[in-house]
Amino acid sequence: MIMLAFIAFLFFLGLGFDTFYLGEAGGVVPVGSLGALALGSVSALASYYNGDRAVLMAAHAQPIADVAATAGDDEKLKFRQLENVVDEMAIAAGVPRPPVYIVPDPDPNAFATGRGPGHASIAVTRGLLNALDREELQGVVAHEMSHIRNLDIRVMTIVAALVGGVALLSDWARRGMAWGGGRRRDDDREGGGGIAGIVFFVVWLIAIAIAPLMAQALAMMVSRRREYLADASGAELTRNPMGLARALEKIDAAVAPTQAIGQGSAHLCIADPLGRSANLREDGFWSDLFASHPPMAARIAALKQMAFQGR
Repeated sequence: MIMLAFIAFLFFLGLGFDTFYLGEAGGVVPVGSLGALALGSVSALASYYNGDRAVLMAAHAQPIADVAATAGDDEKLKFRQLENVVDEMAIAAGVPRPPVYIVPDPDPNAFATGRGPGHASIAVTRGLLNALDREELQGVVAHEMSHIRNLDIRVMTIVAALVGGVALLSDWARRGMAWGGGRRRDDDREGGGGIAGIVFFVVWLIAIAIAPLMAQALAMMVSRRREYLADASGAELTRNPMGLARALEKIDAAVAPTQAIGQGSAHLCIADPLGRSANLREDGFWSDLFASHPPMAARIAALKQMAFQGR
């Protein structure tokens, strides 16, 4: 349904281009409509097959074996513990063991990326390994393994690509209007375009203006729902909801942003890497609309209730 919503929105933007720029809505070759669908399809396919590598490169993530080769004895023990935990959770989830990467950042965070079981990776920051004990680390890895098992990483990778496609198409439409496309439509209206045409033109202008915000809000809604599901699935894998709850408390207490992870990958992380604490800890209309993650307090409370610990 989310994919169909994005496709319909892209088609609407393209249809407006055909109508008001080319004046050929319903014509033989709907250039704008076909171009919009092609842009969304290419973005989705490119992200589907190459999005995981792009995310790992952007975060400067390195394979754990490469990092361990130059690490001290204490760090090697932490890396070995991480690999053991990943093995355990892969077996519990019934998925192939994903490659493990280390992000050189002191802020505790983690993410999974890829297109599904067998084609996925898990990355954790050095700060996460330093901050958590084994049970807490197991909870975080189980959360990320749940994203892989539930195919959340596939959904969010493609959605992120479509969000970029909507923003790009909207920007092209606004630039086209500045170059005179809107003037031609004004001339058409003077010739009698009809009330329906005027209404469609106004709705299309509004859609162009708010397209990036609408697409981002839709992506964030999907992300928040998948985070709750991954928390519950992670607790199912470990049979220890309090391990993840304590991990989230420690992650939430680290107020510094995860500088190695940018905005394009923020929705993949277990906690918002940009440090937008107001959006994550407070309820409200704007928080519900644009926050990439549910309020951390609500996630912790839900896990505690699973463990019969109350609030």
